[in-house]
Amino acid sequence: MIEPFSTDEDLARRLDREDPLASCRERFHIPRQPDGSPVIYFCGNSLGLQPKSVAARIGEDLDAWARLAVDAHFNAAAPWYSYHEQFRDNGARLVGARPGEVVMMNGLTVNLHLMMATFYRPTAERHAVLIEEHAFPSDHYAVASQIRHHGLDPVASLLLARPAAGEVVLSVAAIEELLLARGRDIALVMLPGVQYLTGQVLDIGRIAAAARRQGCRVGIDLAHAAGNVLLDLHDTEIDFAVWCSYKYLNAGPGAVAGCFVHARHGRDASLPRLAGWWGNDPDTRFDMGREFVPQPGAAGWQIGNPPILAMAPLRASLEIFDQAGMDALRAKSIRLTGYLQQLIEAVAGHGVEVLTPRATAERGCQLSLRLRSRGREALAALAAAGVVCDFRAPDVIRVAPVPLYNTFHEAWRFASILGRIAGGGTGGG
Repeated sequence: MIEPFSTDEDLARRLDREDPLASCRERFHIPRQPDGSPVIYFCGNSLGLQPKSVAARIGEDLDAWARLAVDAHFNAAAPWYSYHEQFRDNGARLVGARPGEVVMMNGLTVNLHLMMATFYRPTAERHAVLIEEHAFPSDHYAVASQIRHHGLDPVASLLLARPAAGEVVLSVAAIEELLLARGRDIALVMLPGVQYLTGQVLDIGRIAAAARRQGCRVGIDLAHAAGNVLLDLHDTEIDFAVWCSYKYLNAGPGAVAGCFVHARHGRDASLPRLAGWWGNDPDTRFDMGREFVPQPGAAGWQIGNPPILAMAPLRASLEIFDQAGMDALRAKSIRLTGYLQQLIEAVAGHGVEVLTPRATAERGCQLSLRLRSRGREALAALAAAGVVCDFRAPDVIRVAPVPLYNTFHEAWRFASILGRIAGGGTGGG
């Protein structure tokens, strides 16, 4: 919350002057309008902006390829053979894990399938997967297909957590009650860290504790949580987590994803998995043997060679995260998002409903707005006024003031534009 709160533009400018992270914005390319002015980019929840250092990072690897060719696997400044190990520490810091519990590889849904191959082992008694009713479609597809892969029927084995009647957000207490009632049937709990449509942050630790009491495995989709909210994956003792890197992590379209496997599993070579060459012990990988010997940690679930040119942007982005620090980013996010919500409520009146929970612990830097019967029209008007956000059917506009590159003055301008649109005007400003 901002104290004292005011809708005056002067407050927005003062908050930007006092922002200790203000210089981070200069490290990103901000898209421009036709007149050359920067857009208000509130769409980092879909695709983060490009760090200016990305081109140099990719250039280093292109140069190594040109000069060294195959020898770059071992002789490049960032050797390709061990390229993924660059993220061993900073990837772990990002999500509250220990070194070795995180590996960057594949895409989110591929990683989800790899994790379910290990951690979804249904039996006649314990066969269900608990997901949310409005899970991101790719998660729903993956989970349902894994159930069918085991010869089961999603109608019987897919258990849905639903908001209460008349509500839009999930109740953690209701999830606990569901686990208490059906836990003996549930093989895997698969829920989001942040719900993609509403922006609700779920209490992962509380849910994981309830699931463990019932003997369930726990996996979390962090697509909208990694780089957005503070995470403590190791201490929550979840079994695994997966996330993408093209949203808040700014690693580019289709970027290499992340995967967390808790240390208690990373040391267990007996766990069933879909194995591949790059998950094998690197000390014996080139012995070309037929016996798979998984390397310890999450890296033991790798399948193929790291995609070097696709990983270079992630190097650039995580350098910025490390320098800014998640604690500082989260502190600004709470302030910036709270400020934006107060502005919206002050200028837009009753024509706009904020679906995202108000409590700061229950939201990241996304606000989901419902403009009654005018969602698509409002989105077009926002775009015409130089605002980039997105729409999710049937009626939700999602806006994400990202602390790395968005400003308080942008929040003020957005609210002014939205107020005119909600009041029947055409926007501007």
